[in-house]
Amino acid sequence: MSTVETTARASTRAARRASRRPQVQHLITADEHSLAELEVVLATLPLCAVGRVFIEVPEVDDISIVTAPPRMTVTWLPRTRRGGIRRATGEVLTRAATAWADEMLCDDSESALRTEATLLGGFLSTADLVEHLTQQCGVEASAIHAPTRYGLPVF
Repeated sequence: MSTVETTARASTRAARRASRRPQVQHLITADEHSLAELEVVLATLPLCAVGRVFIEVPEVDDISIVTAPPRMTVTWLPRTRRGGIRRATGEVLTRAATAWADEMLCDDSESALRTEATLLGGFLSTADLVEHLTQQCGVEASAIHAPTRYGLPVF
């Protein structure tokens, strides 16, 4: 095999690998009131979807099983702290999703994944996350989806 053939094969393999790389990463948030909506969103994602799902629930006992694509990480966030002290609704969800966004959305290069957010939690956490994602992380409002009943400037 000549050097030209070897280089052509290597470049073909690299192109195939690049085509299989994810182009979009997903951030999905929900709470105990939006689990049905969450199931619909997760069912419509492609099997190769990549990203993070944060679900806030009142108690550890409220954690259940949700079906998500294999490359999506699901994190359950009970509001009850050690010692039985409860946090405010949306507090845990906002903190977790904000921390994830700050860590995962810091790459401004051309090769960075596009981010799409679906925010199904309560109004306060959703509004805080929309503000953080658009103002601090540079996510375009058109890439953020939230319930229309919240009246937020997103899709």
